[in-house]
Amino acid sequence: MDGAIASFLSALSIEKGFSNNTIEAYKNDLNQFTAFVSEQGPKHDGPEVSWASVDRSFLLNYMVNLKERSYAPATMARKVAAVKSFFNFLVSEGTLEKNPAEGITGPKVGKSLPRAISVEEVERLLEQSGKLSTPEAKRDRAMLELMYATGMRVTELVSLNVRDVNLKAGYVRCFGKGSKERIIPIHNKAIRAVKSYVDDGRARLLGVTGEIALFLNRRGQRLTRQGFWLILKGYGKKANITTELTPHVLRHSIATHLLHSGKMNLRELQELLGHANISTTQIYTHLTTERMRRVYDSAHPRAE
Repeated sequence: MDGAIASFLSALSIEKGFSNNTIEAYKNDLNQFTAFVSEQGPKHDGPEVSWASVDRSFLLNYMVNLKERSYAPATMARKVAAVKSFFNFLVSEGTLEKNPAEGITGPKVGKSLPRAISVEEVERLLEQSGKLSTPEAKRDRAMLELMYATGMRVTELVSLNVRDVNLKAGYVRCFGKGSKERIIPIHNKAIRAVKSYVDDGRARLLGVTGEIALFLNRRGQRLTRQGFWLILKGYGKKANITTELTPHVLRHSIATHLLHSGKMNLRELQELLGHANISTTQIYTHLTTERMRRVYDSAHPRAE
């Protein structure tokens, strides 16, 4: 890896406390940009790229290249943002006098409304995971119940350790973006599912590994995000859910269901989901408004 990029990623981790997932995304985007510079940019001596040789016109050519490769606007915007942040870092370190990306903006990306599955579909999903009593099935039921009960991100879910769940008090402790801790209450059905897994299924999966993770794979190691995604996808197919089911969709679903119920306001939902800004949570109000419009149009005698 280019030394300047390595220093930049280190700064993101140590000084700004970015998550491993965010740093990995920056790394991939900047490695792609480095490959483009090495191939299309001015020739240079030595193993590392001469970042001083990159100018505004070259960056615009890079954006054209991304567009020609049919990247989605959101992906393009992220890649451009990574490059701009990197050059800002080089200026702050004194490596460059001026940021060649200054004034360059990526494509505008509108906020897309979250997708959500219905309460009935969630019930079908949870029923599928409760049909077997194997250690894996008990684990899967516990994970799905816990995720739907709390709205945790998948990374937060698989990062849980045994000590993070207090079944007697009925809460789970998780660490979100920026290592921010939050305590989330869990309802009785989720408590029973997790207890059944901890008392029976987990011990059989653990073996002699001594792993402290709450959710384990068949080798007695911490389950990965990819592992959970495959499990969720499998149960979605068994439950005949036609929506493309991802951990993010399940997280959106609980948020939508809670707002539709009228029993939780935006501030409370923000705290539950671990959003740093209320503006992130406010996107769910659009879903509530759309639902209200459908009900209004079907119920009001003068609605067309």
